[in-house]
Amino acid sequence: MRRLFRSGGVAAVLGLGLAACAPTVQQEVAIGNDYAAQLQHQLPLIDDASITDVFQTSVAPLKRVAQRQDLAWDFHIVNSDQVNAFAVPGGHVYVFRGLIERAHHWDELAGAVAHEIGHVDLRHSAKQMGQASAANTGLGLAYLLLGRQPSQVEQAGLGLAGNLVFAKFSRDDERQADSMAILYTTKASIDPTGITRMFEILQDLQQSEPGKVEQWFASHPAPSERIANTERMIQSNPSARTVARTGRTDLAAFETLQRRLRALPPAPKEVPSQ
Repeated sequence: MRRLFRSGGVAAVLGLGLAACAPTVQQEVAIGNDYAAQLQHQLPLIDDASITDVFQTSVAPLKRVAQRQDLAWDFHIVNSDQVNAFAVPGGHVYVFRGLIERAHHWDELAGAVAHEIGHVDLRHSAKQMGQASAANTGLGLAYLLLGRQPSQVEQAGLGLAGNLVFAKFSRDDERQADSMAILYTTKASIDPTGITRMFEILQDLQQSEPGKVEQWFASHPAPSERIANTERMIQSNPSARTVARTGRTDLAAFETLQRRLRALPPAPKEVPSQ
């Protein structure tokens, strides 16, 4: 596998704390920041300010309610038609263009972003790193940071081999991140049922455009399970039930974001190796 990091910082950090336990918060953030710096150059990120500015406006309410306000949260759009999103330690969240374009309402995008924030806040990647190190599995760092098999776009951008052992977030991790997404959207006065409706969109896409969601289904529990779980979590939370009736579902910035993304040339099918 090609070297993922050009600097020596990640190797030094790994040597400090991964021998027998999860990394410290400081080590986790340093690893994630170094990885994000590589992604900045190796993934097809959209950098048009007329698009990125309205995207930042769309996700700003969630940034304000994230638990870890010590992080410098940043959000990026990957120019890919895949329907997916991921985050790495340090507060770096990546949303695929295909997910934004297929969302029907702002609250559905907000639910997906809130879920990824939840993974970071709960330090799920750090847990994966510690477990893999203790078991001496030799997992690639990228898989540990993502907690799952990278998508084809991510593999192409990073030059990753596709036949390594992959790490995945557990069902409990995914359920916890969904619970955090409900908490964040509720705090931000965004309709939390957008989370459930995004799962319904993914379930429909599995039938109509399976190639667009193949990676999502390879690394997440079935949407039918998550639809039932999130519906139950919302109904059992009085605040979430209230916001489900009164919370916002749309935002002008999100509508502008979708319109400007759809005006771009089609997203590339493949990302050239770096």
